[in-house]
Amino acid sequence: MFKNYFITAWRNLKKYKFISFINLAGLTVGFTCCLLISLYELNELSFDQFNPKAHQIYRVTRKFYSQNGVENLHLSAVAPPFGPLLQNTFPDIQKVTRLLPNGVTPLSYKEKLFNENNVYWSEENVFAFFPTKIIEGDAEKGLSEPYSVMITPEIARKYFDNEDPINKVIKMGAQYNFKVTGVYQPLPPNSHIHPQIMLSFSTLNDTALYGLKNLQTNFGNNAFYTYLLLPENYPVANMVRQFPAFIDKAIYFPGQPPGFKQSKTTSLELQKLTDIHLQSHLDDEAEVNGDLRQVYIFSAIAFFILLIACINYMNLSSARSIMRAREIGVRKVVGAERKQIMLQFLTESVCITYISMIIAFFLTWITLPFVNNLSGQRLAIQSLFRWEIVTPLLLLPLIAGLLSGSYPAILMSAFKPVKVLKGPVKVSRKSFSFREVLVVVQFAISIILIIATTVVFQQLRYIQNAALGFDRQHVITTDYGTPLSPHFDAFRNSLLQSSQIQEVGRSSRIPTGRLLDDLGAKVLSGDSMVPINADLKFVSADFDFIPAYGIQMAAGRNFSRDFGSDTANFIINEAAVQMLGWKTPQNSIGKDMNYGGTKGKIIGVMKDFHFESMHQPIIPLLLLLPGPSQTSYFGNMSIKISGSNVPATIDLIQKKWRAYFPDIPFAYTFMDENFDNLYKSEQQQGKLFTIFSFIAIFIACLGLLGLSAFSINQRLKEIGIRKVLGATVAEIVGALSKDFLKLVFLSAVIAFPVAWFSMNKWLQDFAYRIKIPWWIFIAAAVIALFIALVTVSYQAIKAALTNPVHNLRSE
Repeated sequence: MFKNYFITAWRNLKKYKFISFINLAGLTVGFTCCLLISLYELNELSFDQFNPKAHQIYRVTRKFYSQNGVENLHLSAVAPPFGPLLQNTFPDIQKVTRLLPNGVTPLSYKEKLFNENNVYWSEENVFAFFPTKIIEGDAEKGLSEPYSVMITPEIARKYFDNEDPINKVIKMGAQYNFKVTGVYQPLPPNSHIHPQIMLSFSTLNDTALYGLKNLQTNFGNNAFYTYLLLPENYPVANMVRQFPAFIDKAIYFPGQPPGFKQSKTTSLELQKLTDIHLQSHLDDEAEVNGDLRQVYIFSAIAFFILLIACINYMNLSSARSIMRAREIGVRKVVGAERKQIMLQFLTESVCITYISMIIAFFLTWITLPFVNNLSGQRLAIQSLFRWEIVTPLLLLPLIAGLLSGSYPAILMSAFKPVKVLKGPVKVSRKSFSFREVLVVVQFAISIILIIATTVVFQQLRYIQNAALGFDRQHVITTDYGTPLSPHFDAFRNSLLQSSQIQEVGRSSRIPTGRLLDDLGAKVLSGDSMVPINADLKFVSADFDFIPAYGIQMAAGRNFSRDFGSDTANFIINEAAVQMLGWKTPQNSIGKDMNYGGTKGKIIGVMKDFHFESMHQPIIPLLLLLPGPSQTSYFGNMSIKISGSNVPATIDLIQKKWRAYFPDIPFAYTFMDENFDNLYKSEQQQGKLFTIFSFIAIFIACLGLLGLSAFSINQRLKEIGIRKVLGATVAEIVGALSKDFLKLVFLSAVIAFPVAWFSMNKWLQDFAYRIKIPWWIFIAAAVIALFIALVTVSYQAIKAALTNPVHNLRSE
């Protein structure tokens, strides 16, 4: 019997080639989208799962609070003493390791000179937390000695070609030599960190590299990623409850009043290693993390696209049932039971879904490089070939086939032999109404995706065209380290001799970065200096930072080389003026302030500008000018160029750089690039929404094509009579299209509130955002109506042009 079902299914596929092709196309596209999104989700959910001890490892994070107890900063890294102190205080901790990112690091070997990014100071037990294959060297002892380094094979080839790297010496800058003690396989792509060069942490205890001093007592430098290895199924909450008492005992700052509790100003948290990638969005993550919400969004999209494909199959199969009515009647006459007919059509449906899944696997394999390029992911189709993944994937076509084939099977098995053998079948209004519901659902989903795509691109356009309060055009940024300081003035003066260079400024942070630093502020209240009850972030900046970015002054002046006392003075922004309650920028000039222990006056007020991305509001900001001996406070250099001949200007800067800093490679970015990178995720979302919208509309139109074919077949006699009575083709097309356009209009009414709610929630992530304009909804509805009209018109025009004699003769 089942063999007969399969033979019949294959014959019907070949007989009704056009409808079979549309069915296969819709289901294949739906399954392909599901497979691609499944690959993305599997990749996102797999982060750090390769680690056999992943569920025992926790990262220590640190929160800071204002004086009124409001959290104002949450860091994923902590101060260096916390690691050893935690291990000494809590005996249940099995191991602790610390990693310190070194930022852009100039490294050289003989004539080879490179800037490296993924450089970490790592404790010797780091491979116990992040296991990987050690190709050469010893995992336990490779980083035990000061001035030792372990590298990946890629770095080994980069510096040493095919030579054995062990015991070779890599130079950092012009001062420090590191001996290669091992080569390790890089951590997999689904790790939340990817160190390619590990410098021995013990080196930091041997020298004051980069101003890192007093690692046992320095609670202010919160740049050390600290990980704990705990016993299996350890009650972590019990340990966290003891952290406030631990902090009060561990942290002491000179001058703090007796009995003062540091736990009121700061706290420690523990974060699962496996939660970092998707659920951690702290202010100083080692790398850009994913977003669990985005995983949910794409899961929903995959579900809805597959739902549209199944609805499409229901509609087309129902339309085809008219052409198979006599076949069903004959089967019933010769003794077929209803359940046998239902089983036959369900078998056909399942066959089509499995064929679609096979084709979908092939399409997924073909399109994967394009998807990886678009999304910036490293997805591999091999991820699907694990038994825990393959099993549900093999069941998916079965479930989809049974669900999508159930309605046509029930509909067709209910045909009465007498009626179907007597003449054309007329389907009841009730069943037709269910088909209308299916089309409404299809187009509602499509309209929602159209609106979502438009809102995303409108928000991105708003961001790109918004007035930022500073000039990001033709600004070149480069990292600035302590070794540059002795020659900076000569380098700057040399550059400014060219008319192509307008300004050269230094700062601890640059626009598009995060504002994380706060030293604590006091202002004059009555006769005494009183701490403020708010957060006032600061940026160390030199005399040329403000001119380099064209930041406008609301009152007062910039730092000046003519005033030596400016190292004890401050510049604030308008948001700080408002926060401090000084009414106007002019009233702020000359006010006394103590910031980070430095007493000075407000000499200038900047107009507000967007230092951070538009996800964050403009916050109170203070600029301070480090003294000549404090140049290590600067981490960035900003060079404002004329923009008349950019390639020649870059060549000029490179030549000057090599002349003054021969041991440090010149690496730069444009501020425009930094700005675009802030919204890379949103740009990718917009592209993906566009693709999914197109796919959803395409499949929905296939369903509408099936519905229109079904409906028009039911009205062939009516069309013939209208033509005989003198109706034009346009009038017939209008009459046939009217009902379908009503369905699309109803879809729009349903889609509008859902789309508005969803996108309004998405926009909440931006402190500065558009108001969703009304025309977006109208435009989405018009697009859907137009596409539906074109789809229906094809069938309607074809029917209207048919000779009425043939239609009237059919009965």
